[in-house]
Amino acid sequence: MSRLVYMNGQFVPEKEAKISIFDSALMFGDMVFEMTRSFNKKQYKLREHLERLMAGVKILRIPLKMTIGQLEEACHETVRRNDPFFSATDEHRLMINVSRGPLGIYAQVFDGKSEPTVVIADFPLKWTVVGMGKLFDTGINAVITSQRAIPASLLDPKIKNRSRIHYQMANIEASQFKGDNNWALLLDPDGFVAEGTGDNFFIVKDSQIITPEGRNILRGITRDTVFELAKKLGLSCVERNIEPYDVYTADEAFMTGTPFCILPVTGLNSVAIGDGRMGQVTQSLLSTWSKEIGVNIIEQIKGFNNEIKESGSGATPYKFK
Repeated sequence: MSRLVYMNGQFVPEKEAKISIFDSALMFGDMVFEMTRSFNKKQYKLREHLERLMAGVKILRIPLKMTIGQLEEACHETVRRNDPFFSATDEHRLMINVSRGPLGIYAQVFDGKSEPTVVIADFPLKWTVVGMGKLFDTGINAVITSQRAIPASLLDPKIKNRSRIHYQMANIEASQFKGDNNWALLLDPDGFVAEGTGDNFFIVKDSQIITPEGRNILRGITRDTVFELAKKLGLSCVERNIEPYDVYTADEAFMTGTPFCILPVTGLNSVAIGDGRMGQVTQSLLSTWSKEIGVNIIEQIKGFNNEIKESGSGATPYKFK
């Protein structure tokens, strides 16, 4: 017995979950996706993730017949079937992929039947955040790479898609930077800060939280959560163009992403931001969020790091070595 993966209405063992070599996802990176997490085993903002996914399905004209409600139920059923294989401290990390399916020119391989590929996998969140616990103490050193963000005029990053080789190129470049805890930070074609390779970026100046405009970035679900938390804390949170100079002179900075929630950024190209430690606003956001969901976010991720060790080799979503 092992974890199961939902594939077009069927549940198959994780090791046997495969898509065709003729799938449009492989041929063109023609796939939209979402990755979620749970708190205390309960999915967090699943509906918001699925709404963003369905927007991508609509814009890319993928002929998906499932409704958002059916997709949501398939996600919950995937969690229910897999929960017995999770430890008491594990959290569920869903990976939801939707492609156009096998290309039409290969239809005879599939007896003329062609339909979108829908895959929902469920695995322990700790796989994604392994090694990140220390970053709450040391912070991330953001590295501006020569690889730029792809602007919406060329490929809209607001559609969460699998055409992400530019992220990987940025990760490779950042991995060559001296020192530890280096994460890529991409600029847009106009030289303004855009985003990380799978995370959104914020700075804090004079107690105001500032994040890049939503023009050339993926508008993250966690990014939206920061706006909600800021409002509850009585803090101003605004979108505007950010130059590297603004980052160097900021009081604090942080990155946001679904698996780790919020991580402090304490340096830019090895130049300290603020006093080089997690700032008070970042701490307040994490503390407020932790209280709301009944999980100490920092302690949970540090705890995961005690359960599982970094492999030491191979690419991850956040680094390449």
